[in-house]
Amino acid sequence: MTRETLNAADLIELFERWKELFADQRDVLIALDGKVGDSDLGITMSKAFAAASEAVAAEGASAGLGKLLRTAGAIMARTAPSTMGTLTATGFLRASKAVDGMEVLDTAAMAAFWRAYRDGVAERGKAKLGDKTLLDVLDPIATTLEDAAQNGLALPEALNRAADAADAALEATKAMLAQHGKAAAFQQKTIGLQDAGATVGVMLIRHMATFASGQGI
Repeated sequence: MTRETLNAADLIELFERWKELFADQRDVLIALDGKVGDSDLGITMSKAFAAASEAVAAEGASAGLGKLLRTAGAIMARTAPSTMGTLTATGFLRASKAVDGMEVLDTAAMAAFWRAYRDGVAERGKAKLGDKTLLDVLDPIATTLEDAAQNGLALPEALNRAADAADAALEATKAMLAQHGKAAAFQQKTIGLQDAGATVGVMLIRHMATFASGQGI
């Protein structure tokens, strides 16, 4: 079923899908992170989204979009207080403010969601574009959705375009030199490797796009 908008019930289902995704990709992310990091990314993401999925399901759709996102961000911050866990939590907490009071997320609202998510991660992580971080995929996600909203694109097409932009941005991180976290200590060894945090960002938006398009996940 194609979804032209996402409501609170859809968001709860999406968090369940994300939980399954990161449980399935746990070892992949551990291996990727282990090349130049501390190998905990897969554990962090699987724990964070398992807790978030359970928490938003307990809240129920009547809580509304803003409260569900606040709940998800808050439980992630407590459950996975590592760098990536904190950044992910911050993104959802900022997004909750951007959509608070909205009943559904259309393309314009989704653009606001991801712009707030992007800005929260940038401020909390003190990163800039080109530093080889999650921000390098969040920025094109936000700008692509903003362009899509201005051009009147429906949500499924807008999200698919954003996911494609994120894929291209992830590929571009291979040429970058890591500037943050443990990866920064490896310097030249990070050249040629896609950023692990940016990989998580691509997984998030691609799964959201697939969900909105009504495709099997």
